[in-house]
Amino acid sequence: MSTQTEVKELEPWFHNIHLPDGTQTAPNHFLGDFPGFKWEKIKESIPQDLEGWKVLDIGCNAGFYSLELAKRGADVLAIDLDEHYLKQAKWAAKKFGLNDKIRFKQMQVYDLAHTEEQFDLIWFMGVFYHLRYPMLALDILSQKVKKMMVFQTLSLPGQEEMEVPEDVEFHKREIMKEDAWPKMAFIEHKLAGDPTNWWAPNHQGIISMLQSCGLKVTAMPEDETYVAKKDASLHSSLDTWNYSEYLSAVGKDWKEEVDKKTKK
Repeated sequence: MSTQTEVKELEPWFHNIHLPDGTQTAPNHFLGDFPGFKWEKIKESIPQDLEGWKVLDIGCNAGFYSLELAKRGADVLAIDLDEHYLKQAKWAAKKFGLNDKIRFKQMQVYDLAHTEEQFDLIWFMGVFYHLRYPMLALDILSQKVKKMMVFQTLSLPGQEEMEVPEDVEFHKREIMKEDAWPKMAFIEHKLAGDPTNWWAPNHQGIISMLQSCGLKVTAMPEDETYVAKKDASLHSSLDTWNYSEYLSAVGKDWKEEVDKKTKK
């Protein structure tokens, strides 16, 4: 069976992957050469040599990013909730001879709370705004990331930033109406016809959420894409009051932890 026939049998494709023989999986993609054009902007912001790195690709789809990261030497765990995309990704990995470098699992991001595995790099692109519980997902990932995260989300227009105060006086909440105040817009119905587009944070909101998870934004290689590195000087909210709440949210025992806080 020809590669072109196999590609046809695995349709529909959302990733246009350029296979070793020159065949493309989605050459007529409505976004163009997607996600290749995004990778071209991002690829210089991460190490060229990922040998020895463990990488997590969340919402891997047909595996474009997993393949590129594995080509740099990374050992990749690629997860998606859609079996169709995982089937495509496994097939593509074999075509590149990279099936020994990439593990594929049908998982939700929340399932990661129940694993002990940690990752040097977490690839978290195109998923955050589809999650009903996005901050819980970020808190889970903050426990799993060792070095850096590449984060992308649908966002509100603009790139206003501000120095967010340590405290806001009860009667001075007007500051929260400023354009740069960290916020997320909730999408009650649909955006671009998609009922799973739930959230659109603003630029400062993304920076602040990542910082509250112990991650410092160090680069923006393209619009809506952030490279963030683990920063020991930033205290994750899970290190302060919120750990017991987090444990409860992921179905773990939280009472001993809350006793430490309330008695303190």
